[in-house]
Amino acid sequence: MDAFPGVKFLVVCLVDLAIGDPRWLPHPVRLMGLVIQACERWIFALCTTAISKKITGLLLALGLPAVCFFIVQTMIHYAEDLHEILGVVVWIIGGYTTLAARDLWSHAMSVYQAITEQGLPEARHAVSHIVGRDTSHLAESDLVRATIESVAENTSDGIVAPLFYLALGGPPLAMAYKAINTLDSMVGYRNERYRDVGWASARLDDVVNWIPARLTALSIIAAASLRLGRGRASWCICRRDAGKHPSPNSGWPEAAMAGALGIQLGGVNVYGGFAEERARLGDSGSLVVVSLIPIALQVLGLASLFLAILFWVGVGW
Repeated sequence: MDAFPGVKFLVVCLVDLAIGDPRWLPHPVRLMGLVIQACERWIFALCTTAISKKITGLLLALGLPAVCFFIVQTMIHYAEDLHEILGVVVWIIGGYTTLAARDLWSHAMSVYQAITEQGLPEARHAVSHIVGRDTSHLAESDLVRATIESVAENTSDGIVAPLFYLALGGPPLAMAYKAINTLDSMVGYRNERYRDVGWASARLDDVVNWIPARLTALSIIAAASLRLGRGRASWCICRRDAGKHPSPNSGWPEAAMAGALGIQLGGVNVYGGFAEERARLGDSGSLVVVSLIPIALQVLGLASLFLAILFWVGVGW
């Protein structure tokens, strides 16, 4: 198996597609979340000044990914010492737990099924699992928009970026990436509470997602051309609107998806009772309807497949 690293990479992808993230199975990201919560309580209890919070935030942003890298690297090393096959199994498990393709698809389809079969209250509840905004009063079009924005952004964060780092440095590097991404999702906010503690996590997340986000956008454009015949439109909207997003990375897959579907994403979102105007990506010519969710998933699935094949070839080479 060591002579064919592409085989392990392929098995990782297939395992994620087959079983996803069963709730009964202990998951490293949930453990990371518990560690981050404990560190957060410690920081806010002991650090009272902005500079002390920034320093401890920097140590957390660098320390947790480093620890995750070391733990996974050590586990694979000792497993290989015991038996080559055991090393392969640990490698595959470590890599598989960094991916979220099946879960992303399942969450989006649960929203689609709730809208089409159960009604808006159930759909709002389903959307609340994949977005951070308030969903209690969202109309159907806003629920669809939130779902498409989330799956476009998370295709980069949850599929493409882990595969990218898995191809570059195996499960240790992919797990370090997941630690950075988890830190950003928990403390990387620009509000009063997290501005100092989370600044390093947010900046580091911007850096590690810079290449994957743009690769995701390019693959969406290619998939839109093949699946919808809208590659040029996706390219033009991406070039025009990607930089409008407050995130240096999220705007790329979202703008490419807006162009691919011929809709407008962004607009007013409500967070904690406060309305926030997000840049509008794409043109407002077409209605945002529920039938676009499975179409978006098809485009994103094809885009992910393109990059998975590219990375797999690179790993094998």
